Amino acid sequence: MSRPLIGITAYVEPAGWAVWRDVPAALVPQAYVRAVTACGGRAVLLPPDDLDADVVGVLDGLLLAGGADVCPERYDQPPDPRTESRPDRDAGELALLTAALAADLPVLGVCRGMQLLAVAHGGALHQHLPDVIGHDRHRPAPGVYGAHPVRFAPGTLAGSVLAGVDRVNSYHHQAVADPGDLAVTGWADDGVVEALEDPRRRFLLGVQWHPENDPDPLPVAALVRAARAARG
Repeated sequence: MSRPLIGITAYVEPAGWAVWRDVPAALVPQAYVRAVTACGGRAVLLPPDDLDADVVGVLDGLLLAGGADVCPERYDQPPDPRTESRPDRDAGELALLTAALAADLPVLGVCRGMQLLAVAHGGALHQHLPDVIGHDRHRPAPGVYGAHPVRFAPGTLAGSVLAGVDRVNSYHHQAVADPGDLAVTGWADDGVVEALEDPRRRFLLGVQWHPENDPDPLPVAALVRAARAARG
């Protein structure tokens, strides 16, 4: 059987390679591709595009990657000066997500991706987490991952997929304030939301950390399994 096709949402950011500098490029960290491949999937990169979401028809699963902040206008808040949004990503990814949900395609949201899931389901975000919790352990410094304890609700998708996980990496300055229609099923030791899901669906899971960087990327493996099962 061929590998399930996992669409990974990509960025458009200035990049450099060889003699080229600050060239707008569609990209995603290789860690996402490596994790999907290691878990038995075939990665397909999806740059921002809000003209249509027809590509969902050939995918077996969708991974909403991390990156810049979701535009606060999407959840009816004025932007904080420290919020850095990418409206092109929001538009393209929300179109993909809407189509994926309509098709009951397995979906995994990572970091920004989990926050986008919350916003798409009527929720809202804390625009600068240190203002809420009083510390910066979730993003200690630019380019430096934090780490913290985590717990998951038993009897849930997160509790099943992440059984035995009690500590995760972390790199974010925003967080879910209101999950909308989704269920909160994971928390950091300071109460920050670490996992969201929709038990009414085949597979819809959001995680606030970056499992693509883990030696054993359990949420990615679960997405690939769900995609393979959905393919039948």
